[in-house]
Amino acid sequence: MTLIKSISGIRGTIGGKPNDSLSPLDIVKFAGAYSNWLKNNNISDKQLKVVVGRDARPSGEMVNNLIIGTLIASGINVTDLGMATTPTVEFAVTALHADGGIIITASHNPEQWNALKLLNKKGEFLSAADGKQLLEMVENSEYSFVEVDRLGHLQYDNTYTDKHIEAILNLTAVDVKAVRKAGFTIVVDAVNSVGGLAVPRLLAAMGVQFMALNCIPDGQFAHNPEPLPENLAGIAREVAVTGANLGIVVDPDVDRLAIVCEDGSFFGEEYTLVAVADYILNTSRTKNTVSNLSSSRALKDITEQYGGQYYASAVGEVNVVAEMKRVNAVIGGEGNGGIIYPKLHYGRDALVGIALFLSLLAQKKVKCSELRAKYPDYFVSKNKISLTADTNIDEILEQVKCRYSSYRISDIDGVRIDFDKDKKWVHLRKSNTEPIIRIYAEATSATEADALAQEIMCFATRN
Repeated sequence: MTLIKSISGIRGTIGGKPNDSLSPLDIVKFAGAYSNWLKNNNISDKQLKVVVGRDARPSGEMVNNLIIGTLIASGINVTDLGMATTPTVEFAVTALHADGGIIITASHNPEQWNALKLLNKKGEFLSAADGKQLLEMVENSEYSFVEVDRLGHLQYDNTYTDKHIEAILNLTAVDVKAVRKAGFTIVVDAVNSVGGLAVPRLLAAMGVQFMALNCIPDGQFAHNPEPLPENLAGIAREVAVTGANLGIVVDPDVDRLAIVCEDGSFFGEEYTLVAVADYILNTSRTKNTVSNLSSSRALKDITEQYGGQYYASAVGEVNVVAEMKRVNAVIGGEGNGGIIYPKLHYGRDALVGIALFLSLLAQKKVKCSELRAKYPDYFVSKNKISLTADTNIDEILEQVKCRYSSYRISDIDGVRIDFDKDKKWVHLRKSNTEPIIRIYAEATSATEADALAQEIMCFATRN
């Protein structure tokens, strides 16, 4: 059994003892502390409102009921969206002028997991400072419940998937006319979660013919739900055999987007953001972009081709969003297929990513594989070093930083070293939960990326 508490929420496996799994008691404690945090951060006397939505995993209804009951007992009104994507819940928080939101999803984790993702009144994830404050409330049991005449009220509203889609279609950058004219046929793999509800509706609204693969939202994941090439052999085969124009893959809560080309090859999760940025930068007045330190430099290359400025943030959606706001970025996201388009909302959103990608493909009038071929080729090597619990990881990172001090270095999140002349980089980050250093390296060939990672790992373990 596993339970992980962090500044971004709580997640764990279902079944087991309190404090050792995502038990009903832990869910109630966390929802109660969140209620208290909301009250402490709202000075008005009005009754607060929270939006709740969930993915399709089997434990979702149980967790949903516990959360709603706790919020109501805390004197908070609840709007329950039912099964809804993460970006739909984020969108609904601002549309309903709510005070916060809770998304019940463990994202790409297997179906025995679940989690609470917590939002502020902007429909964005809590900041590190807010998350730390909330964790202290959980540990100190800082929550209380109201008397019967002050209980919150529950309202059901299952219209926000359609409202979210309507808002996407109304975006100037989404070219529905061109997509309809292109006559795309697409295979959709929604891993039997809420993408099976949302993605077909979006495609139908854009006049796209599609074949549904794993689109029954029963939470019985047909394969490992993380949208990586090693988990997507089924849709790759289906796209190639059926002659579809492309395949679309989303994770269980639909904040990550992966594309399969018409020949069954993979567009690359890093390149979802690159392609969408290419499309947006082509017509945008402002040219700034943001991704995190562990994302491909291909976004930097594309941005600079348009005369824009690329910025890197610490890893984590909340950090990407903060940096995007700081530099007024027109597009941003993470290299895991997470696209953030501020003209809709500040959150990773696979649905708006689909609409923008299809608009690009329709306007270019090229095959998906041909579009991918126009972008620079980079290869990422992902590794980790397991250490003993008493290892001083900060000291190791400082030694790496000193060893490579002649190169461009960022230490806002671990240590990233850029070897600009050779178009390669390496990023070292320590885990918040284990004695591990994660090492990502990127270069223009897989061999070179692996060699760079091994060089850094050898130095780190030797010292």
